Amino acid sequence: MSAPSPAPADAPRSTGFLLLFALANAGAVISYLPLLTLLLPARIGAIAGDTRLDLFTITVIAGAAAASLSNIAFGWLSDLYGRRRRWVGLGVVLTAAAYAAIALATTPVTIVLAIMAFQIAINALLAPFLAIMADEIPDSQKGVAGGLLAFAAPLASAVGALLVSLTPSDTVRLLFIPAAVALCVVPLLRTRARPLVAKPVARTLAPPRDLAIAWVSRLLIQISGAVLSLYLFYYFQSLGPRPGLAASVAQVLTAAYVLSLPIAVVSGRLSDRIGRRKPFLLGAACAAALGLIGMTMTRDFAAASLCFGLFQIGSAVFLALHSAFATQLLPDPDHRGRDLGLINLTNTLPSLLGPLLAWALATPRDFDAVMLALAALAICGGLLILAIRERD
Repeated sequence: MSAPSPAPADAPRSTGFLLLFALANAGAVISYLPLLTLLLPARIGAIAGDTRLDLFTITVIAGAAAASLSNIAFGWLSDLYGRRRRWVGLGVVLTAAAYAAIALATTPVTIVLAIMAFQIAINALLAPFLAIMADEIPDSQKGVAGGLLAFAAPLASAVGALLVSLTPSDTVRLLFIPAAVALCVVPLLRTRARPLVAKPVARTLAPPRDLAIAWVSRLLIQISGAVLSLYLFYYFQSLGPRPGLAASVAQVLTAAYVLSLPIAVVSGRLSDRIGRRKPFLLGAACAAALGLIGMTMTRDFAAASLCFGLFQIGSAVFLALHSAFATQLLPDPDHRGRDLGLINLTNTLPSLLGPLLAWALATPRDFDAVMLALAALAICGGLLILAIRERD
């Protein structure tokens, strides 16, 4: 097989390729979001009974540790041996095998081991996949590509809701998800790799300091998102009794996810056109912080829902554009997979740090202190972006 044809550094990718990239990202999110939010808690409840919370905590922590290490490892391996699409394909296969292991797990030890294997498998898919964005999508399109990544959350949420409503069988659900993942990811694998070639004029590479600042800024925003995703139901419960609260919260989440998508795409496209990401990142972080502050100032469900929606839109735009921004800051083209694996720690560490913050500041009837702390973190995350010098 002949080597992939390089393209000029500024040659745009087709809209079709960008959509396939977004679809593949949605497949990756489908692989873990319904499992971790809906199917795993039910599975652990069936295995552990009254000790389900203890087992769930152990499983989440063990899985997060496996995810952190394996993302760096598979990113580095795809740097070392190339052929990122083959590594992504391997991740799809391993993910299917991990789901089979989860379906067969019937004891606490086996479910913990199965989730650790699952986290390794999904990161075999994710690490090289995200490096494709740095390798093949020019900077002039990274904003819209990052915005399209916001498509994944509402689609994955819809898949989870569909699974729960259509079938009561855990086994059927666990078999359906890897099939859906393959359907979303394989079309991208059939495209031809087209790595970018450096411009003839030497381009100043970003110093590692800039990537470190970007890392911290994303971590601060992600901690806010992690706390809200875990404790949102309890926050709304603290506002007062409401019939059908679970269904109402699900509707609020769905609406916020759906509204985030077009705003993230438009913001990404505008940042591509003007060639600057920082104003959009700062504005998105401030919007997220305002939403959090608003959640402390109302006891009305409708008003709190609007404030949460503002937070969700702001954080979704920030994270989508940050993905584009970070790929432009990678200091060494030969280690993009490894460096993106280090950035991925901002996705796993918040699941460990966020609950500690909520435990220290929140009570079942009062979430004001933790919301204000999260707002401060969001503002700091946005302000840190200003310390990074954007490059041509």
